[in-house]
Amino acid sequence: MNEMINSVIEKWTIFWNTYNLDSLDELFLSNSEVTYFSSEKKGLIKGIEEIREHHRNFGFIAGGKDNNSKLWLEDINITTLHKEVVVAAIWFFQKYIESKPIQQGPVTMVLTPIEE
Repeated sequence: MNEMINSVIEKWTIFWNTYNLDSLDELFLSNSEVTYFSSEKKGLIKGIEEIREHHRNFGFIAGGKDNNSKLWLEDINITTLHKEVVVAAIWFFQKYIESKPIQQGPVTMVLTPIEE
């Protein structure tokens, strides 16, 4: 279980550090019911295509790009419920421009196993 959780956290940080839109489907359930609250947009984003479009509008592209920034997580708290795991953390985002302060905010991920 811990290996799966660490793998998702690593994939999420790589996703944000590479802006690789192709990685989105590894992180989100691919259906119309999946939801996402963004730090960049007010309100609930619902459905995988809306989530994909939100990230595209934010600058994510197929194959990724160098975005001259770094994102990482701290204060990670993991809570295991029945089959689901809730990961809560603080994200930190730093642009490689000296005059820009490090941004930070909350992130919550609900991980659920996919039964095949």
